[in-house]
Amino acid sequence: MSHRTEHLPPLTGVAHLIRELRYHEGTRQGFAIVLVLFYSATAAPIPALAAIGLAIAFVGALVRLYASGFIVKNEELATDGAYRFVRHPLYTGNILLVVGFALAGSRWWGIPLALFFFWFYYPTAIEYEDRKLQRIFGATWEEWSARTPALLPRMGSSRPPQPGDRRWSVAVSNQRNGEILLVLFCFGCIGWVAWQTWF
Repeated sequence: MSHRTEHLPPLTGVAHLIRELRYHEGTRQGFAIVLVLFYSATAAPIPALAAIGLAIAFVGALVRLYASGFIVKNEELATDGAYRFVRHPLYTGNILLVVGFALAGSRWWGIPLALFFFWFYYPTAIEYEDRKLQRIFGATWEEWSARTPALLPRMGSSRPPQPGDRRWSVAVSNQRNGEILLVLFCFGCIGWVAWQTWF
């Protein structure tokens, strides 16, 4: 049993294995990278879908890059930058990346596969992260989460920037979170699909 499921009711057999897989962070992150690569490698791009999908994927990569420059995991509650709008902007960026590449690849199975991926991994990831952050940061997390949606920003939900807010940091983004490598990988895949489509 992983530390992510130790506070949940016990399960046995296949149900236990499935739950452990759903909560396993490395598998979720690895599968997202594999999906982006798979969509890129198998793309049969239709230009209009490719243009829309690659634009969405590009925004997803930028959302991830922006969010990663504010988060110091488990040490400080990130409420600045992208975290003023949603509690899990890295997940929002992942969803945009996967949907963007699914559209850009123009395969009929792309979107259903992406939807299965989101359904399988993200509800449990959000549940675990919220449970962990509430345990670590208590009332501060409760106040922030009460006004901040999980994945999709809504009108009036974000607080305005404050003078003491943390600024985006390339050191935090890259050295602590290794985000630059992921973004470069995504930009490479965007370039590959664009080349297949228009050149």
